[in-house]
Amino acid sequence: MKDFAQLINALDSTNKTTAKVEAMVSYLETANASDKLWFLALFTGKRPKRPVNTNLLRQWALEITRIPEWLFVESYSAVGDLGETLSLILPNAENEIDKSLTQWMSELSTLKNQSEEEKKQYVLESWNGLNHVERFIFNKLIGGSFRIGVSKKLLINAVSKYSGVESTVLMHSIMGKWEMDEVDFDELIQGTHINPDDSKPYPFSLAYPLEKEVTELGDRTKWQAEYKWDGIRGQFIKRNDEIFIWSRGEELVTEQFPEIAAALQKFSGNFVIDGEILVVRDDKVLNFNELQKRLNRKTIPKKMLEELPVHIFVYDILEFEFEDIREKPLFERRILLDQLIANSPIDNIRISEIVHTETWDELAEIRLRSRDNNSEGLMLKELNSHYHAGRKKGDWWKWKVTPLTIDAVLIYAQKGSGRRSSYYTDYTFAVRDGEKLVTIAKAYSGLTDKEIMEVSKFVNKNAIEKFGPVRTVKPELVFEIAFEGIGFSSRHKSGVALRFPRIVRWRRDKTADEIDELEEIKKMIT
Repeated sequence: MKDFAQLINALDSTNKTTAKVEAMVSYLETANASDKLWFLALFTGKRPKRPVNTNLLRQWALEITRIPEWLFVESYSAVGDLGETLSLILPNAENEIDKSLTQWMSELSTLKNQSEEEKKQYVLESWNGLNHVERFIFNKLIGGSFRIGVSKKLLINAVSKYSGVESTVLMHSIMGKWEMDEVDFDELIQGTHINPDDSKPYPFSLAYPLEKEVTELGDRTKWQAEYKWDGIRGQFIKRNDEIFIWSRGEELVTEQFPEIAAALQKFSGNFVIDGEILVVRDDKVLNFNELQKRLNRKTIPKKMLEELPVHIFVYDILEFEFEDIREKPLFERRILLDQLIANSPIDNIRISEIVHTETWDELAEIRLRSRDNNSEGLMLKELNSHYHAGRKKGDWWKWKVTPLTIDAVLIYAQKGSGRRSSYYTDYTFAVRDGEKLVTIAKAYSGLTDKEIMEVSKFVNKNAIEKFGPVRTVKPELVFEIAFEGIGFSSRHKSGVALRFPRIVRWRRDKTADEIDELEEIKKMIT
């Protein structure tokens, strides 16, 4: 646990990719086999369920420290993270506990079935034997909120550097279903368990944004153009008459889309295809907010199935009759994909349309009209390209239309976490609805460190109300907010939600009287 806590502290103390990789490699070089497996499980989101309610942790910490509730609330507001707040207010440990990460995780697993008094005794003894950093990690693990800012790609790079195993093998082997008690670390990273699991997806092939003139790509005839849709990217697997649907977020979502699973079952043969899940009604692709209503439900009501019918727009085929064909050129994979879909014509599974033009200028005109059919722009794929694991610059590009923008005013602010816990970095924005302001979006990125400090000073001087860690501020600061899509939603008081909102710039030249009107914004919704 001490080594694991030092690793987390090292990762949280730097933004440098190389330093993060070196920290993980260093940990793997000293950890035992079972701790390395737990490291991999925790860093890929396979954390156990929370064994102790966080309200109890808070209650027990207040009993120990005897600090008043209001002071705890203020401390929590300043720190921005419950686990870290608890670790900071508790007195220094009187003992020293030295257990492996595996032993801690085993104890936490059995703790959930114990009585509240037994849980309390265990937690208090643990707090009294851990230093601040170790206690912070313990709180995150026991509270079920362990997350670390390390991308899957960065993790793969570190494990690859440590083990010498190719990153493509690693990405394939750790995605999908694997259980702690069914595999050891070496077996997992060597890919021993890839083939036996029929549900195993492949790493997704990703594209870079096109940041140069499209004509620099060369001969137009060597590129395949398709619409870029805003849905749920997925891999659709049929092996040995079993169906599996994986999201790009590496979640198995088969049960959320029963009509898609049923449609895939009608296909003959075995395959893995790549495509986009979209809500399509009356032959029109609806915006992402409609699809969002279908997500994360254990059961889908019949009415929702009828009102929000989902389709797959299929892009690519990765495996056919158990043969990995990702190394075949795109144009060959496309021929095979055409044949697969043509042999089993099903209404809610359709092949992605290829946009045919003779020149780049003609294609640019089509791109500008992309929003007419609710797409985000175009995808450009070199016809000889392979289906890579992750991104490979030069083969696939996403050529999106210019983002939509609005001017909105800051009305709520909340402090960030980690190294930004002293500054207000989480913002809620509003637009004008007649004489009142209504919330429309939250945004967390887009400002420089200097601007964040300026906004934080403004919030400290102009806070009107407090709601826990949230501050209501005078509606004076205007910002330009960019977004990829827009739709009706009950998430905000405006009745409108923005897709991927982010701050473009601070409009110091505008006042709150000049922000956008809600009725005009609603006209953007198609």
